[in-house]
Amino acid sequence: MKYFFLTLSFLLLSCEKNTTNSHSLSGSALGTTYSVKYFSEDYILKESVIDSILKDINLSMSTYMRESDISRINAGESVVVDDNFQKVFRASQRIYNDTDGYFDPSVGMLVNAYGFGPQGYSEDVKESQIDSLFQFVGFNHIQLSEEAKVISNLPVLYLDFNAIAKGYTVDVFGNYLNSKGVTHYLVEIGGEVRVKGKNLEKASPWKVGIELPSENNSRELMYGIQLKDESLATSGNYRKFRLDPLSGKKYVHTINPNTGQSQKTDIFSASVITNTCADADAYATAFMAMGFEKSLQFIEKQNALKVILIYSDSEGNQKTYISPEIQSSVEKF
Repeated sequence: MKYFFLTLSFLLLSCEKNTTNSHSLSGSALGTTYSVKYFSEDYILKESVIDSILKDINLSMSTYMRESDISRINAGESVVVDDNFQKVFRASQRIYNDTDGYFDPSVGMLVNAYGFGPQGYSEDVKESQIDSLFQFVGFNHIQLSEEAKVISNLPVLYLDFNAIAKGYTVDVFGNYLNSKGVTHYLVEIGGEVRVKGKNLEKASPWKVGIELPSENNSRELMYGIQLKDESLATSGNYRKFRLDPLSGKKYVHTINPNTGQSQKTDIFSASVITNTCADADAYATAFMAMGFEKSLQFIEKQNALKVILIYSDSEGNQKTYISPEIQSSVEKF
């Protein structure tokens, strides 16, 4: 079998042959890359459409743009937010409640303090600083008014939707293709994936490869999985981390919203398969903070989520949990 490798968790590969209705686009998006492959005899997706979608989402939710709605809100302005922001906010509320706060977009100030925000790393992280910033965390203190304005009871507010925005953008691309009657496609942004139909060139389901968690850039595949009309997102700490130059301490980008700590759990990599990529993105982030046992307990109560969790057991051995529903679709390399 041949698999698509996607960036971060995967690397997208071009196919060996073309058909008259096969189309591909790729480029930069949200600080990473995107790839779109679709089949259509009468519709051509223009790069200008993709650029327009990305511009709207960046102006809504990019913490790297001072003029974006989220940056203005974080600066204390009262802003009427757009439809993209509202959808992501409500999805975040739902998943925050569903995961008992393990997914929490209000951790933005902690993300910045640990050196993973727009300003990057500035100084050694002090526990006293983390303790003082922890009082500003709690998505349950934040609401969206009828006028589409963010209302917060927190003394200081800093929202960060980066753990769901890529997945949401993948959904926007997919929904746009749906609206144009495209029934066979693969959309990927920075490793977050949504597929519909089949890969008509291969006359088979879309196939993606999941990487072996590794801190180097080997990009070695560990598993392959077939997807149909599904989304998949992966979160991991094996590449996105930093070492403090003074203390030598390693900080991972996963923040536990319930403790305020940059926390490396026993999960190396969490891949989530579900209907929407926004949900897959957010839940994968939550599982990284939960750890394996809590994640497994959560997953066993959920019918909509399927997972591949690569984790360390009590003796330090690397193990993999694969949801029973997808085991027949997964191949180990």
